[in-house]
Amino acid sequence: MTSTDVHKDVEDSGPSGYAAARLRLLQEGARSGPPRRSALAELTDDWLSGLFTAGSEQPRGVSLIAVGGYGRGELSPRSDLDLVLLHDGSDPAAVAALADRIWYPVWDLGLALDHSVRTPAEARKTAAEDLKVQLGLLDARHIAGDLGLTAGLRTAVLADWRNQAPKRLPELQELCAERAERQGELQYLLEPDLKEARGGLRDATALRAVAASWLADAPREGLDDARRRLLDVRDALHLTTGRATDRLALQEQDQVAAELGLLDADTLLRQVYEAARVISYASDVTWREVGRVLRSRAVRPRLRAMLGGGKPVPERSPLAEGVVEQDGEVVLARTARPDRDPVLPLRAAAAAAQAGLPLSLHAVRRMAAGVRPLPTPWPAEAREQLVTLLGSGRPTIEVWEALEAEGLITQMLPDWERVRCRPQRNAVHIWTVDRHLIETAVRASEFTRRVHRPDLLLVAALLHDIGKGWPGDHSVAGEIIAKDVAARIGFDRDDVAVLATLVRHHLLLVDTATRRDLEDPATVRSVAEAVGSQGTLELLHALTEADALATGPAAWSSWRGSLVADLVKRVAAVLAGDAAEEPEAAAPTAEQERLAIEAVATGGPVLSLRAQTEPPVLSEDQPAGDPEPLGVELVIAVPDQPGVLPAVAGVLAVHRLTVRTAELSTLDLPDGVEGSVLLLNWRVAAQYGSLPQAARLRADLVRALDGSLDIAGRLAERDAAYPRRRGVVAPPARVAVASAASRHATVIEVRAQDAPGLLFRIGRALEDAGVRMRSAHVSTLGANAVDAFYVTDAKGVPLAAGEAASVARKLEETLRG
Repeated sequence: MTSTDVHKDVEDSGPSGYAAARLRLLQEGARSGPPRRSALAELTDDWLSGLFTAGSEQPRGVSLIAVGGYGRGELSPRSDLDLVLLHDGSDPAAVAALADRIWYPVWDLGLALDHSVRTPAEARKTAAEDLKVQLGLLDARHIAGDLGLTAGLRTAVLADWRNQAPKRLPELQELCAERAERQGELQYLLEPDLKEARGGLRDATALRAVAASWLADAPREGLDDARRRLLDVRDALHLTTGRATDRLALQEQDQVAAELGLLDADTLLRQVYEAARVISYASDVTWREVGRVLRSRAVRPRLRAMLGGGKPVPERSPLAEGVVEQDGEVVLARTARPDRDPVLPLRAAAAAAQAGLPLSLHAVRRMAAGVRPLPTPWPAEAREQLVTLLGSGRPTIEVWEALEAEGLITQMLPDWERVRCRPQRNAVHIWTVDRHLIETAVRASEFTRRVHRPDLLLVAALLHDIGKGWPGDHSVAGEIIAKDVAARIGFDRDDVAVLATLVRHHLLLVDTATRRDLEDPATVRSVAEAVGSQGTLELLHALTEADALATGPAAWSSWRGSLVADLVKRVAAVLAGDAAEEPEAAAPTAEQERLAIEAVATGGPVLSLRAQTEPPVLSEDQPAGDPEPLGVELVIAVPDQPGVLPAVAGVLAVHRLTVRTAELSTLDLPDGVEGSVLLLNWRVAAQYGSLPQAARLRADLVRALDGSLDIAGRLAERDAAYPRRRGVVAPPARVAVASAASRHATVIEVRAQDAPGLLFRIGRALEDAGVRMRSAHVSTLGANAVDAFYVTDAKGVPLAAGEAASVARKLEETLRG
């Protein structure tokens, strides 16, 4: 039946004809989605127009207006009819009779009706008092009657909204936040409310209202399509249930999926989640922009008075190479070149998460449009930036979502596509698979002080359920994927094997602890054989707890934790072997011997500064570029004396050089050369900008060793000039004595958040404690420093137990202070 036939039925038979035409329209298989919603609105308009003009006298100074969803022409099968009978106040009795003539036939057909009768002044007054009324009137659409009256109200309501936007938009944002708190996030719920949950149709309407204010606008790419998909799902829900409901209940999802021609309920939920994610992200960006504009308006008059007019230049504070902070967001520096810097997205994301700031929408889109793909395997810097991002705690989530919204995550990690927005039909899980993986990384970031390899813990957290996008046992599939991803990221063979083991057995500890007899030696032995080493066991224990905590409140308890800890203790006893010894220093190279001899001859420090690079990646569609920077190798030889480590570390911190790895050892000199030389082997990188000249580094190191350079003062001045941002709240530093780790020295292990001057503070604290340093082994894994210091007393023997504990305790207090 054509649209003309449907409307003819309405004209021929009034309300009953409308009911029949409406039913036929809803049963048409060929028409669905926006065309059907528009046709239903048009059909309803014709019917209501007929009711409006059915009297013997045509009403004057009165109009019938559709508002809300009906005003937008978006009628779902069971939608309410939101109507306003607008009148000029000249004939209240006639208006009352007209209202009865319209409302009662609607009620007689069993249609839900939200109605009001108002003059324009009353409508504006009610809108000023009730935000929901004002939002409905923003979509006012004329149906019948006095067109001029409708147009006048629309113009006045829009003017009121724009004039009052600085006051009403914060109220609208608070309303959205309260609703989200009550209803939850649409993109994660198994039985979501398509309208009220965060990322649903109400939020899409709120974004339209913000755009109407002219104060800010939402990112439009994908937004209309996301809104259309949710409306299509609601239409199918109304048709399959026969009810005016917005909640997509579990028992109705298969029917709704079939109505929409989708494969199954999981496919349906995934489409809903994807749409909700687009709307949620657009909301985050829009409300952030609203806040920025309102703050700017509040500050601008004062700035103009102070500066004597003119537009102030936004302050830009550097965060990392090619990345700056501006106006509370992380943006790209003017010199940034995404087309030549494939690590830039990860570097910008890590800097944003560490600073606790959002990534600018413009910056993310610029990188998504122009960034060069990462080579395989990734450069070392890319791997370090990923680990830093994953270890940043709660801020990781918002930054990750910004990258994902523009397709950067799946560009870097193609396997992510299979778990993105994937529902988990398990009452214990409260997140989709992808969000659960990020939540696990967030939880794991709290445990980085418990393990020797926090980088492996964080990456295992990200990958442990990656196999859920494939058929079969997700742990088995995940092991295969994890091997591939870890190798692509750039981990070596041993690390790849550890990550694969962690993914394959991420459920082993909790399943064994809660379902097996821990008194049976065979049980413990089987776990030990699967895990393989104490280091892997340590990582698996932390991953097990992080995974459970990220699953939901029902997945972890003190009882489960105690059972797992008991199992870990028993397995560790089986895996325990001979005590580790201090790592042996590699034989010195010819250059190192040359530097050492020169240091003895000059009586002062000598150094070599050499950039390390990786060869450029060549492909058919990319021209050869410059070599990728891997870091800078800094070798320093110094005559043995107190204070070398804090002096060198302090000078590097003053010059804004980040320490990636460091080794300190005593060098055996060739026969015939007297004296003792400390050799320091570093890999460093500039936080941003260019590297300092080697001559300048050496000059400052000479001054630091003779006490004429006040390193502590210089670092304090810089901290005062650039106060710390709110940033990530890292786990507190942990200092421990590794008992029986070496027969020749006491090993003090430090695990802390990496920060400018950290190694300087550690070195100075150890010097103040009066201990001698035999060697040091420093590594920075993402944002985590994992260091070991082999120290003795003045006689060159290991510290007594009490003294070692005291040194460790004081060092920990220093780092936490």
